[in-house]
Amino acid sequence: MQYNVTVIGSGPGGYVAAIRCAQLGFKTSIIEKYDTLGGTCLNVGCIPSKALLDSSEHFINAKEHFKEHGIDIPDPKVNLSQMIRRKGEVVKANVDGIAFLMKKNKIDVYKGVGSFVDKNTIKITSGDGKETTITSEKVIIATGSKPTALPFAPFDKKRIISSTETLELKEIPKHLIVVGGGVIGMELGSVYARLGAKVSVVEFLDSLIPTMDGTLGKELMKVTKKLGMEFYLGHKVTSVENKGKEVLLKAEPKSGGQPIELKGDYCLVSVGRRPYTEGLGLDKVGIETVKGQIPVDDHLRTKVENIYAIGDVVRGAMLAHKAEEEGVMVAEQLAGQKPHINYLLIPGVVYTWPEVASVGYTEEQLKGAGRAYKTGSFPYKALGRARASMDLDGLVKILADKTTDEILGIHIIGARAADMIAAGVTAMEFRASAEDIARTSHAHPTYMEAVKEACLAATGNRAIHI
Repeated sequence: MQYNVTVIGSGPGGYVAAIRCAQLGFKTSIIEKYDTLGGTCLNVGCIPSKALLDSSEHFINAKEHFKEHGIDIPDPKVNLSQMIRRKGEVVKANVDGIAFLMKKNKIDVYKGVGSFVDKNTIKITSGDGKETTITSEKVIIATGSKPTALPFAPFDKKRIISSTETLELKEIPKHLIVVGGGVIGMELGSVYARLGAKVSVVEFLDSLIPTMDGTLGKELMKVTKKLGMEFYLGHKVTSVENKGKEVLLKAEPKSGGQPIELKGDYCLVSVGRRPYTEGLGLDKVGIETVKGQIPVDDHLRTKVENIYAIGDVVRGAMLAHKAEEEGVMVAEQLAGQKPHINYLLIPGVVYTWPEVASVGYTEEQLKGAGRAYKTGSFPYKALGRARASMDLDGLVKILADKTTDEILGIHIIGARAADMIAAGVTAMEFRASAEDIARTSHAHPTYMEAVKEACLAATGNRAIHI
């Protein structure tokens, strides 16, 4: 078979790239090594984790908040197997949806490992060893990433586990130890903390979610401590051992001091992800990885002119929506269009409750660059909408240029932050000033009023409700 474009990998970057290519008139195929489409995000990442986050949040609300709302029910109990079952149903609905979209857009789907024979020829090896060869004018690599293990503690998938196994636990841990206080560690740690597990987070750096603005990490620690989560920041893990029915973790403070030992029944290692390029046969086309990543130019083209790479295998944040934008950009470039991506305005989200969302520069980045800025913030507890819903934790923080007032960063921790950040991205895409947002009418009562008030605070301490 001959194609105009072949995509290797069917995660959010890959399947979106394939659909856009098909929309633009290219004869398109997609190759996926696993039985279902959707990649990490739909199968063992974004979608299933959000399903469990929502289920666990419903439980904690029923347990702790319904009574105050005037809803009297017997003490709720966790049915973990049903939570996992529902999560599986959510995943199936999503991956079935992707399969439908492939048929709708007349994209040929190949199941198996795709590897280069040469720059235009790809061999597909199915699980039973059957080989199929196709040719393609253009190729887009979208093979994603895998969890990174600690060098001294590989995943045994029993007690020392990655996010994948954490989504399929058969029991609520008595004590879940989490190595890494980033997005994955905090999301999955909060799931099991809500369900009754003791959760201990060990983080090498001195703040949680360290890639985001420091204020958000501090606030997230405050609110998750209310769930009983405990934290060991600035600690270097030195060993993790599976002792049979428990895990023993040893760590030492970076600044010196007494080492710690933690014993738990499971240890989730969430210290990051690595690009997945195994089996691609990159050597057959002369592509070499650098620190695991495939080097690309500003057009996402590799050193081989007809081969492109997107998503987690290239530089930049490992985010599904970043991969999607790159997939669309490559497809439209192939059609002669001139799309662009502003990487500064790719938002980041942590789906704890309250949610955390951020776009643009952090305060630490502005200080490091020596850029003059001003800041304004507004707490959720001063919002009428937040009081009505009992979601009082959190704040909105705005960073703006000191001279021009252009918004440089928007950082939110609070109810519905994940949805609210889109308005911030839109404002920054149009280079809005804090004054622009401050003078824009916001419906009352809404959570978005906190964004307006924070902008008022940034433009001369003009916030109304605090």
